[in-house]
Amino acid sequence: MKDAIIRVEELSKSFGEHEVLRKIDFSVKKGEVICILGSSGSGKSTLLRCINQLETQTYGKIFFKGKELGRKQREINEYRSKVGMVFQSFNLFNNMTVLENCMSGTRKVLHVSKEEAKNRAITHLKSVGMAPFINAYPMQLSGGQKQRVAIARGLCMNPEVLLFDEPTSALDPEMVGEVLNVMKSLAQTGLTMLIVTHEMGFARDVSSRVLFMDKGYIIEDAPPEKFFTNPESARTKEFLSRYMSDSERRA
Repeated sequence: MKDAIIRVEELSKSFGEHEVLRKIDFSVKKGEVICILGSSGSGKSTLLRCINQLETQTYGKIFFKGKELGRKQREINEYRSKVGMVFQSFNLFNNMTVLENCMSGTRKVLHVSKEEAKNRAITHLKSVGMAPFINAYPMQLSGGQKQRVAIARGLCMNPEVLLFDEPTSALDPEMVGEVLNVMKSLAQTGLTMLIVTHEMGFARDVSSRVLFMDKGYIIEDAPPEKFFTNPESARTKEFLSRYMSDSERRA
């Protein structure tokens, strides 16, 4: 697809003899919000880590804005400055304040001025409701607050794509909503997002496409209204029946 911001072709990944991803093909258009669903062990997080090059694919190609991603570290670093990632475990620096965490990437990777880095950090911390905590350290924050800081840190890089690897899975149930609300707001800004999640209601309400993975394959790729009400694959139907009630699917 010529208008794809990210394109994945024949992507496979093995750990030893265990094949985790099997000939993955899909494209992401600018402004799409794609939720990746599937049971644990289906390859969802590995796919995201390959897209961000935290894992190197065994076979296949990744294209960013029509150009194949190379293997040189300089190329990967430049790519990562445009394709950010938010992790389930936050990955904040415990010895840095909230403000310093959000300034670190823009200073070290983008080499912006200290003033510009601070302005970006404050702007994005405000957008996720964390401006009052700029001088706090991660240990002083709840899980939901840490994740909102991690999202703000990602936004400070002005990414063209933001990847989310199960961003609510490490949170207590009462903290999930605050993070999902931030992500819903981001989706409305037109930011391109790929989200590995188990939050079915969020995927149904916010995504423009849903990918369903099973045993390393993408077996369903559909708009949410079709995916949740009339999926094609028997495996998808089984998954939905297990995770969602009939009333949720009709809502």
